[in-house]
Amino acid sequence: MSDPYVKTQTENQITTIEFFHPAHNSLPSDVLANLAQAITDAGNDDATKVIILKSGGERTFCAGASFKELVAINDEKTGLRFFSGFANVINAMRKCPKFIIGRVQGKTVGGGVGVAAATDYCFATKFAAIKLSELNIGIGPFVVGPAVQRKLGLTGMSQIAINANEFYSPEWAKNKGLFAEVYDSTEEMDTGIQAFAEHLATYNPDAMAEMKKMFWTGCEDWDTLLIERAEISGRLVLSDFTKETLKRFR
Repeated sequence: MSDPYVKTQTENQITTIEFFHPAHNSLPSDVLANLAQAITDAGNDDATKVIILKSGGERTFCAGASFKELVAINDEKTGLRFFSGFANVINAMRKCPKFIIGRVQGKTVGGGVGVAAATDYCFATKFAAIKLSELNIGIGPFVVGPAVQRKLGLTGMSQIAINANEFYSPEWAKNKGLFAEVYDSTEEMDTGIQAFAEHLATYNPDAMAEMKKMFWTGCEDWDTLLIERAEISGRLVLSDFTKETLKRFR
């Protein structure tokens, strides 16, 4: 695999959405846009009762924002547009009337933690350590913060956001509520996910849609909130501090 993609496959009322990027499944604008659209389409598809969200490859689930695009941002409008991509994916997941099952096979960083947090039930392996690294480069997890805080609570979210240089174990993430199940291997995880999805697909879709509304109560302002957060990130990425830091990481 070398070319980025977002692909969708539906079988027995279970739709699997898979994204991939050769740079550790980082998420540039086009992949973010395609991912948001795929989630929306699956949510509107009567043939879909359950969604599995996964990434390609065997190692990293998601490395977060595309470093190449971060470095290239040179004005606030471009910054807002880029960070809005994460807002659009999270809001698509929030509004989707189908349960979204997360499959996290390996490490996940920054925006990837936000994507995992926006799933409704998340499986992981023992290799799925998480890190919110944004403060390291002079910004912060502003766009994904609400989704992460919703799962980890303010204390857990602030802990990993402030300690931006450390990976936290999948066991820590499970104890905080991000992961529902942690497996020793990807194969065991996939078996568990398939059985879980097949069982969910036997349930009343109307009941699941109403439950999803209930679970996301209190997040109705996110269409506005996450764009406001994207504006903050888009401004901070232009700061001298962040520009110099990105040069060192390059």
